[in-house]
Amino acid sequence: MNCKSVVDVGMEICPNCGFNLRVQRKCFSLSNMYYNLGLDKAEIRDLSGAIDMLRRSLKFNKYNIHARNLLGLVYFETGEAVAALSEWIISKNIMPENNVATEYIATLQAEQAKLDMINQTIKKYNSALKCCRENNEDVAAIQLRKILNQNPKLIKGYHLLALIYIHKGEYEKARKILKKAAKIDKTNSTTLRFLKEVDFQTGTQTSLEPRRFGRRERTEEQREDERERVVSGDTVIIPPTFRETSTAATMLNIGIGLVLGALVVWFLIGPANTQRINRQADEKVVEYSGKMASQEAQLNQLQSQVDSLNETTASAQQQIQTAQDTAASYENLLKAVEAQQQGNTSNATNALTEVNPEVLSVDAKAVYDTIYKSMQSSMFQELSQSGVNAFDDANYTEAIDKLSKAKNINDSDYTVLNYLAHAYRLSGDTDNAISVFQEIIDKFPGTQKATKAEQQIEVLGGTVKTEE
Repeated sequence: MNCKSVVDVGMEICPNCGFNLRVQRKCFSLSNMYYNLGLDKAEIRDLSGAIDMLRRSLKFNKYNIHARNLLGLVYFETGEAVAALSEWIISKNIMPENNVATEYIATLQAEQAKLDMINQTIKKYNSALKCCRENNEDVAAIQLRKILNQNPKLIKGYHLLALIYIHKGEYEKARKILKKAAKIDKTNSTTLRFLKEVDFQTGTQTSLEPRRFGRRERTEEQREDERERVVSGDTVIIPPTFRETSTAATMLNIGIGLVLGALVVWFLIGPANTQRINRQADEKVVEYSGKMASQEAQLNQLQSQVDSLNETTASAQQQIQTAQDTAASYENLLKAVEAQQQGNTSNATNALTEVNPEVLSVDAKAVYDTIYKSMQSSMFQELSQSGVNAFDDANYTEAIDKLSKAKNINDSDYTVLNYLAHAYRLSGDTDNAISVFQEIIDKFPGTQKATKAEQQIEVLGGTVKTEE
């Protein structure tokens, strides 16, 4: 209910605030139902299904502590330690006393080395993802193998490594990696989709069931039959037989003797042949070494010419880029002026934020300053609201861009600072997240806002800086 009042069980309307208690009880019931479904799925390692059910549970009742704590455990099992800690911290803030989330946080913080290792693996994963986008797949694969050795439960690490193998056509390696991911989360849709592609390319169906190896054992009767033969009810022991050597065996022995003789001759003559071959090889090596030295000198000369041309090209490209940036800034300034005259604040804000005032002339800079001062307040509102909307849509890259620009206009707004810090945190940029949380502490000392920021810095493994 809205007023947090205590009411009788049978009442349907809150006498204090008029809230419909039947709706609330229905929501709580659905939340508990989804929690039980999530618990069942987690027990059979259907972690993706468990995450879906637990998120639904929290949509109906965000105060469902059991669902939130279990969601944190499932996140941690899939290698998402940061997401797990976020859920546990929220749980602890909702119910500070008698909450198992406190033990989870304390246990993880006590193992500082493990927490640092997890943070490092997240940074390395982001670095590997960047390498993939830059077409450095071999470097990314090496980094991902190291990451999975340190954090073997990081599902998205298995997915990215498998995707690299699939792109390179190494389908069996991809299959092996995806089967490891399936052991952690049996019904992960990304794992199953990648396996389907591997099966299609190889024409072989992947089995996720564990193999059972068995060996057929011979029965006691079969072993006895090898030693005994029963004739007319009497047991007869079969004696060993002897047979004279045949003509074929004699010829075989002669052939073996000839082969052995040839081998003896070969090993006697072999050393002389080896010395002759080695001498000829040494002569060839000397000849090729001379040719390679000459070619290397020519290559060095050509490389010097190439380096000189590259420097000239780089300088020209830099000049071209500077000219393009200047032209773009003037174009955006004109767009901002036109949009302001038309009363289109949103377009004016977007255009003005793309202007680099450092490349403008004195007159153009004066126009920019005039528009900027007149639109500063509306620009701040537009950028901060766009950043918050992008954050709610989990588009953390755009949220960081918009909120950073809003912060440049007003760096004392708590909402902008808080959302920007969490956007950095959820995108894996721990250093910038800690830096912005520290700004909150410095700008709002002794407040609840500063206390929450300190808790976030401790979770991220940072150190709170105090004024001396």
